[in-house]
Parts: sequence; structure tokens; C-alpha cells
Amino acid sequence: MIEFALALSLHLGLEGDYNEIHPHIRYNEQNYIAGAYYNSESNISTYVGKRWEYNDFGVELGAVTGYINQPLLPYARVTYNNFFIAPAHEVDKNTGAVIGYEFKW
Repeated sequence: MIEFALALSLHLGLEGDYNEIHPHIRYNEQNYIAGAYYNSESNISTYVGKRWEYNDFGVELGAVTGYINQPLLPYARVTYNNFFIAPAHEVDKNTGAVIGYEFKW
């Protein structure tokens, strides 16, 4: 199944000036996921991974591309309904979180 979404995010605990609007397209087949989105560094990221669900909660783990300092990074995200939280790290600086809401259609 193909999903389209638009996420709005906040970057907590980070110093940089980040993009907070993320158009997103995802393919989901038997909880295996692959997609692309406009990331916080204003680049296109692609990812692959797996999603687990329990009632309204979800956990996603995988690998993602498209960030300036690393060609491939681990991907992790926890969801509750359309809300999400993901870990974030600035190289040689801060560790924080990206939180947001994703509109899906």
C-alpha cells in the first residue's frame, strides 16, 4: 500500500536551524516499509525498515540516507496515532528529539 503524508515537526534539544515541514511518501507491505521524505536538513531522505504495531502505538526501525554528515544512518521512530518522536543528534554537539504530527491521506 502506498501512503502520502505531510509531517510538521519540532526539534528539541538541538541548536541548528532545521526544516520543520516534511512531505513524505511510503510503501508499506506486511509491515516492511520503504519511503522518501524531505528531511530536517532540507534534503531528500530515503529509508527502508520494519514497523511493529500494538493498538495505537507503532515502532519503526531501519536505515535512512540523505543527511549531510553520514551517508547511511540508523532509523528509529515511535508513533502514537499520527504523533511521532524520533531521536536526533548533531555531530559533535547535542542529542535531542524530533517530535511531530503527521497528516496522512
